[in-house]
Amino acid sequence: MPELEALKQEAALRAVTLVRSGMRVGLGTGSTAKYAIEAIGERLASGDLRGVVGVATSDASEALARRVGIPVEPLDPRPLDLAIDGADEIDPQLNLIKGLGGALLREKLTEVQARELVIIADHTKLVTRLGEKAPLPVEIARFGFLSTIERLRQLVPGGRLRQPGAQPYVTDNGNYIYDAQLPERFDAAGLERQLKGTLGVVETGFFLGMAQRAFVAAPEGVRELRCP
Repeated sequence: MPELEALKQEAALRAVTLVRSGMRVGLGTGSTAKYAIEAIGERLASGDLRGVVGVATSDASEALARRVGIPVEPLDPRPLDLAIDGADEIDPQLNLIKGLGGALLREKLTEVQARELVIIADHTKLVTRLGEKAPLPVEIARFGFLSTIERLRQLVPGGRLRQPGAQPYVTDNGNYIYDAQLPERFDAAGLERQLKGTLGVVETGFFLGMAQRAFVAAPEGVRELRCP
């Protein structure tokens, strides 16, 4: 297993120790979250856990959960005991950028209902400021998307529509994603309000003030970070 993959798995395994029998758990999406889903499935299969129910943040995570034996329920108004997910960037206050995997809307809808959101990542995801390494994914409606992009460029001039092939990337919700290049200096909370107030924008990849702790794996071990 390549080094970064091994680190992702280490972080995921630490977070899964927080899962208790009878919990409703938000199941994240992406290359790190998959290790958590697999580990929960293994604990259920061994009898170490009982009665755990998952709420998946994407079609892919739901399929994986079912494959490893985790019962899955749709999101409803009940709170989740715990949510475990990865992140694309983590700043010193545990503010996050998420959404490079394309599931930001469902992730935010699910994780805002969690009593505790635990982030799992390798050390390359740590940044001193959001936007340092990754763009900000912004999910936008397909109808009139070119007009929406023009409005977005009034706020964040740099960026592009996510288009891995001949056609734009389509989320599980049938929307497009615009990857905005953030400036070096900006107010994240203020920019989020402006972006979400832009006609055609469905959701942003800013996850501000949502995570309570993070397990971050590096070659020297796994660190537990707490929200300051």
